[in-house]
Amino acid sequence: MTATHARPQVQASGGRTVRDVLALMLLPVPLVAAALPGAFAGGGTRRWFGGRGESQRADAQAAKDAAAAAFYELDTAQRDLKISIETITAVDSSPRARKAVDDFAALGRRIDEASHTYITAVDEHDLDRDDLDQSVAAAAKTQLTRAKDDLVRVKGDLDRFAQGLGPLLGSAETQLARLAPAVERARQALLGASNALDAVRASGLRADDLAARLAALAPELTKLNQGAGQHGVAETLQRADQVLRDAEAVRAEAERLPERAAEIDRRLVSLRTRAQALTTRAGQVEPVLSELRRRFSAACWQDLQPVPEQAATNVRQAEEKLAEAAQARSEQRWADATSRLSTVRALLNATDDAVSAAGDRLQRLNAVSKDPQAEIERTRFAIRDAQRLAMAGRHTPDPRHARPLDDAVARLERAIAGLEGRHPDYWHFLTETEAVRQTATRVVSAIRDELGGGSTA
Repeated sequence: MTATHARPQVQASGGRTVRDVLALMLLPVPLVAAALPGAFAGGGTRRWFGGRGESQRADAQAAKDAAAAAFYELDTAQRDLKISIETITAVDSSPRARKAVDDFAALGRRIDEASHTYITAVDEHDLDRDDLDQSVAAAAKTQLTRAKDDLVRVKGDLDRFAQGLGPLLGSAETQLARLAPAVERARQALLGASNALDAVRASGLRADDLAARLAALAPELTKLNQGAGQHGVAETLQRADQVLRDAEAVRAEAERLPERAAEIDRRLVSLRTRAQALTTRAGQVEPVLSELRRRFSAACWQDLQPVPEQAATNVRQAEEKLAEAAQARSEQRWADATSRLSTVRALLNATDDAVSAAGDRLQRLNAVSKDPQAEIERTRFAIRDAQRLAMAGRHTPDPRHARPLDDAVARLERAIAGLEGRHPDYWHFLTETEAVRQTATRVVSAIRDELGGGSTA
């Protein structure tokens, strides 16, 4: 009756198995009569006893029929539920699912016990015997009724157990429903990646790294083709999703590869031109430094002394990396080419900043040496603006705002005093005024943040 316990084929009268006899009993009466030779004709005709004897035989037969119906209903329900359990175990290995399997096995043992009792009762009583005793018929009815009640009771427990499996079964069926589409999407993604790679190669690009990544997915495709029966539903779903992502990434990179190659070519040309321009500009730094040394104190230009040598070194390194990038491009080592070009760009940016700093320094020092008052007024305006905001709606400012502003005023006054003398440090003056303005800006931002947050300060 169950998949785990083979049902013994108990022999009934006439050599038929119990299942054969039961099947015959469930047939319509004319078919039963036709299936039992000698039932109504010839010397083998059964003697029918009238009265109470035949009534008890009929009652026993009715109990037997009811037990047979209960037996087959239970058998059908168990087989159907076994499919549900197999569906759950194929997908779910959680403690709840394992408990369901154990509970089903326990129910199976109860079903086997009830079924054995029923089959024994059927085997022990031949209700078709001509000389069936009334007491035997009564005992058969009692035993068969008890067997039927046991079968019905276990069937009820089985039905309740099946109802409790609803959430687990629903989740498992949902995953199973996802399985085939997920595997098919993974296969299509692999096909798309392969086609994209073929198209790239047809254009003259090797794309060896992409080909290697695609080849690495072949074992995963094999496992997908082997199916969830061998690898499990959850693992197969996870593998399908991973293959889909990896294949899509290969396809996307393959489709972008021609544009990536063209972009590397453009960057090679652009960075070569920029390196040549910076070589020219770096040569102009020394005259700027000469003027700074001639007109301003050492503190105004000492930090710029390494710029010419550093600029030449950076440009030389950039040209070497450009040559390496060009070689990588010719060998279609795209990642290496991109990495070298990024290094070139960083070197040229640093050189550009250093070369520009020398020119900017000279320009600012020229301006402040001619008219320091403009820088002073610009800085005082920033302080006054912050002070007005700090006093808005107040009789006295918040110490958190007043203290840094007072310090800024004192710092500005010291910077102004530093301009006195024969060789003023204009660069120190400019860095101090810049720091004072930054302090004022921080105070303003803090006050506005507090006002925006609902503060009444």
